[in-house]
Amino acid sequence: MEQTRTAQLFLNVGHALDHLFLLIFPTVVLVMAPEFGRSYGEMLALALGGFIAFGAGSLPAGWLADRWSRRGMLVVFFTGIGAASMLTGLSTAPWQVAAGLTLIGVFGSIYHPVGVAMLVAGRDKVGRVLGVNGVFGNLGVAFAALISGALAHWFSWRAAFIIPGAITIAVGVAFAAMVPREAPIARSARRAGAAGHTRGMLARVFAILAVSTICGGIIFHATTIAMPKVFDERLTALTETTLGIGVLVSLVYTFAAMAQLVVGHFLDRGSIKQVFVPVVALQAPLLLAAGSVENYAMLTVALAMMFFIFGQIPINDAMVAAYTDEQWRARVFALRYVVSFGASALAVPLVAWVHGATGDFQYLFFALAAMAAIMFAAVVLMPGQVPKPAAA
Repeated sequence: MEQTRTAQLFLNVGHALDHLFLLIFPTVVLVMAPEFGRSYGEMLALALGGFIAFGAGSLPAGWLADRWSRRGMLVVFFTGIGAASMLTGLSTAPWQVAAGLTLIGVFGSIYHPVGVAMLVAGRDKVGRVLGVNGVFGNLGVAFAALISGALAHWFSWRAAFIIPGAITIAVGVAFAAMVPREAPIARSARRAGAAGHTRGMLARVFAILAVSTICGGIIFHATTIAMPKVFDERLTALTETTLGIGVLVSLVYTFAAMAQLVVGHFLDRGSIKQVFVPVVALQAPLLLAAGSVENYAMLTVALAMMFFIFGQIPINDAMVAAYTDEQWRARVFALRYVVSFGASALAVPLVAWVHGATGDFQYLFFALAAMAAIMFAAVVLMPGQVPKPAAA
């Protein structure tokens, strides 16, 4: 059964909040590092536990959602991530920051396998709904830099964690009060998702999905983590404050978020491969260009680069929806996000190490361009016509 409009709104807001909390730290770390007496690379490394938990927690979250309650897990998500953020804002030592960020990752891991599974339940066309949900998620990425930069500039880095945390707890209470419990999955729905798919086709598609998930996850998280620092170093002609950096990063991500509406539109009207190939093909040259430009050129390249990086996200989710039974969908989404966020946890030490070793991000962008080329080679091997997602 499709979700009500109220439930859809909460699910979309939840996606925005999930990404917002994950990217508060990469913005405010610019002002936290001097206070804690650590370098940018040393301070950024404190986020590693959170990114690992963000991926590793997806599998138990998906299993609990299918066995217990997807709605109940979303209540835990809203209230838990809000409380974890407030605790992080009260930290007085680096180990407390690391522990708080890890808790944010634990509760943040709930959303994707559970929220996306709720969103696509009972739908025969998922492109538009995934596109809209993706826009919300990427607006969370965009506003993380803006909100965090503004709160850190006007108040302190602590406010950047505490205020969004308190608001999210209130959202969780409202979700529990306004969204009814979901109905049990009907027996007929349990068999609907995988009809007509041979084992060979499934193996081929999910192998391609694994490659695109790993490479795409690292590219997405490395670019979003590094972008505030990249703009801090390369856009000196445009801004010199944390707030200014946050505004520019937010503008880039807000523009890029619109890519998911475009991608969602085409997913509902053609095969997945027809959409996937051009989206991936343009990532490598743009990442190469980003390695060696500054100021207005960097801003222009960043707009185009993030547009296609963000545009890939609903394609991967559409592949899962097309080839899984409703009964298992949260667990399959969980497995995908374990792979995605587990691989993307490498982005934190990668960004910190490259910047510490070279003093800039040129070789980081070159490495990400190589990953984009590998991903393109996998995507061109997709079947020409992928069947539409089956209705539950």
